[in-house]
Amino acid sequence: MLDKLGDSLRGALRKVMMAKRIDEKTVDEVVRDIQRALIQADVKISLVKEISSKIRTRALKEKTSLNPRAQVIRIVYEELMNILGESADIPLKRQRIMLFGLHGSGKTLSCAKLARYFQKKGLKPAVICADVYRPAAREQLRQLCESINVPFYGGGGSNGDSGTQKALEIVREGMKRFEKYDVLIVDTAGRHALEEEMIEELRLLGEMVRPDSRLLVLDASIGQLAAAQAKAFDEAIGITGIIITKMDGTAKGGGALSAVAEVGAPIAFLGVGETVEDLEKFEPDRFISRLLGMGDIKSLIEKIEESLGAEAAEVATDWLRGKFTLKDLYEQLEALRKMGPLKQLFQMLPFGMFGGALGLKLDDETFQVTDEKLRRFKVIMDSMTEEELENPKIIDRSRVIRIAKGAGVRTEEVNELLRYYKMMQKAIKTMRGGRLPFKLPRGLRL
Repeated sequence: MLDKLGDSLRGALRKVMMAKRIDEKTVDEVVRDIQRALIQADVKISLVKEISSKIRTRALKEKTSLNPRAQVIRIVYEELMNILGESADIPLKRQRIMLFGLHGSGKTLSCAKLARYFQKKGLKPAVICADVYRPAAREQLRQLCESINVPFYGGGGSNGDSGTQKALEIVREGMKRFEKYDVLIVDTAGRHALEEEMIEELRLLGEMVRPDSRLLVLDASIGQLAAAQAKAFDEAIGITGIIITKMDGTAKGGGALSAVAEVGAPIAFLGVGETVEDLEKFEPDRFISRLLGMGDIKSLIEKIEESLGAEAAEVATDWLRGKFTLKDLYEQLEALRKMGPLKQLFQMLPFGMFGGALGLKLDDETFQVTDEKLRRFKVIMDSMTEEELENPKIIDRSRVIRIAKGAGVRTEEVNELLRYYKMMQKAIKTMRGGRLPFKLPRGLRL
């Protein structure tokens, strides 16, 4: 969803970047492209019309010190931000959290993801499973918690008609066992529909747990139906935040995002993958910045710190500011590879929207840097002189032949390494050279 919606929105804004002048015709074309992108992402039609009207009116009437192109881009950014509203505040402190949602929403995996999120932040989480109706879900959560060394308690098996009482007993015992832990996460049973029995059980559990946060888990694929679910849960037991799951694989994610925001329910986290690492704290400015290709440097540095430590983050910051040689390439690619897919990381960098205008094309093949290719790159660089590593511009055809012979590879492979280096170098120059048409949002600047 994010790839398709982001590509469409960036395509619309590239028209602004490339336009000789910003007139009514150009604005109308851009607005139509944005409408099409939002509708394809299942955003509610009335909301699409509203945002389109505001963008058009502001783009044609507002006067600022920005140049017209930057003004249009800023307006699009601000109006998209208005759709999403504020994020839910989930502080990094001692607390209790209760998760609930309908069956199939991804609640079990989200529970483990949430535990991992707090664990990476230096807190000690523990998980209690109060789902006494689905032993398979309880076992899945137990295994997920074991995989990340998070304490888990789920009691025994189901207890038939006395399910609610059994759930209360499990939670009571789990709270005693994990009294000394920082973050207590309680997973509740899901249902196929919002039933009175389910609501009563959640109400009783809530009275016992007295959670600081009550998080509703919603599947992004349900699109605009998310609004009805959020409203029903909020009226029944009250919610303080929402986790939207499966944002990486659905065309309806825009509907879930906008519909939930329309109800006034704050989004806390986004599930963006199938592993316990794939949970992102929802921050509207970062989300929209990445969607539009403005980048999210802050998230990237945080991810580096989590994976490689603060010292590596400092090195990476220097790299993003432009300190980059061929000698650095292998070590830095290997470090980035430890943090996840390169494509996901590059979405955090601020050249997605402007790449086309600047002649920078980053297609899927760009990110297929396999372990085997990395090993070949290192062998090739081992055959280079110190001068060549520091200044690749001096590598001519005769040097390529010598390097290839020394590394035992074809000259085409040496040229591939050099092309990759030049692409990376061009991307970095784009990021650091002040070539963006306006300043990045506060908190996203290098």
